[in-house]
Amino acid sequence: MGFVFETAPKIIVEDAGAARLGEIARGLGVRHALMVTDPWLADSGLLAPALASCAAAGVQITLYRDVQADPPQAVVLACAAEAKAAGVDGVIGFGGGSSMDTAKLAALLVGGGEALTEVYGVDKAKGPRLPLIQVPTTAGTGSEATAVAIVTTPDDQKMGVVSPHLLPDVALLDATLTLGLPPAVTAMTGIDAMVHAIEAYTSRIKKNPISDSLALKALELLAGAIRAVIADGANLDARRDMLVGSLLAGMAFANSPVGAVHALAYPLGGLFHVPHGLSNALVLTPVLEFNLPAAGRLYAELDRVVSPDAPVVSEAEGARRFVAFMSALVADMPMAQRLEEVGVGRQDLERLARDAMNVQRLLINNPRDVTYDDALGIYGAVLVQA
Repeated sequence: MGFVFETAPKIIVEDAGAARLGEIARGLGVRHALMVTDPWLADSGLLAPALASCAAAGVQITLYRDVQADPPQAVVLACAAEAKAAGVDGVIGFGGGSSMDTAKLAALLVGGGEALTEVYGVDKAKGPRLPLIQVPTTAGTGSEATAVAIVTTPDDQKMGVVSPHLLPDVALLDATLTLGLPPAVTAMTGIDAMVHAIEAYTSRIKKNPISDSLALKALELLAGAIRAVIADGANLDARRDMLVGSLLAGMAFANSPVGAVHALAYPLGGLFHVPHGLSNALVLTPVLEFNLPAAGRLYAELDRVVSPDAPVVSEAEGARRFVAFMSALVADMPMAQRLEEVGVGRQDLERLARDAMNVQRLLINNPRDVTYDDALGIYGAVLVQA
């Protein structure tokens, strides 16, 4: 069976590489860029080497610093409006997934003149877009290597824009930018990246040999480094492994899409404003258990990646061991473990399940069909502490 694989045309992995951002922008012909980031990063000092580099290279910067988590539609539109008003000829996303998604859409909306509401969905965007550089400061979303941007609509729905026009011209990975991430953020984004690898590897429709290879390597790097960076946030080697693992997982799921974990996570973000990585972590174990009858062989293959020194066991035992490994890892992370901890009550489960069933663009990729009752049961399994 044939397949198509798309990714960013240029990926740079370089410690302190942000100090060359101006040179990289000039190489794309950019003379005036909109830098898209969030308030914390704008005040943190992390932008300083990048801004100095742009100034030295003669690249003017207009800073948009108002990105919010799970970017609301209004924020995306305001960012695009600022880019247009400033007359920029390029966009730089600098931050986590929300900043990079907002940057993607600003580059698209200004470059092609399309309306945001007209490009929700798959391959609705016609382009072109402005030159785009992505600089991730978390190791989780993989947004620097995906053709997807997620927007929160005014009615709290998560809508996706999926188009190859959203792939950046350059993804610049500088592990030094992630050294200051607190343990909770490191944990949430790290589990998010692992979910990307797992769901890409088990995707039902577009699974392919390239995404498989990337997902396996991503999971190897992430599983090997996540506990180390939680224990010591200044471990640069482990930080680099997390960042590269996140990139590879992003490349994988961009071409072999995610499934039920993400579909059930989205309503938690939209309705309760739970960070995306935490939403994934909360529903991960019950979804893995639900998928076991359909994905046992693939989970057994993943088990050999995360537990390479464990004794050889049967396929069924390996699959169960993989689920147990991920469950134990999530349980050890410094973050919420139950839905009640993020404000979800039993009365909310039906609404969550209904909204999850609307995310059919992801559910169709899941290795096992998910019904409303299945979704309700999965949410119920992680509502309260046992």
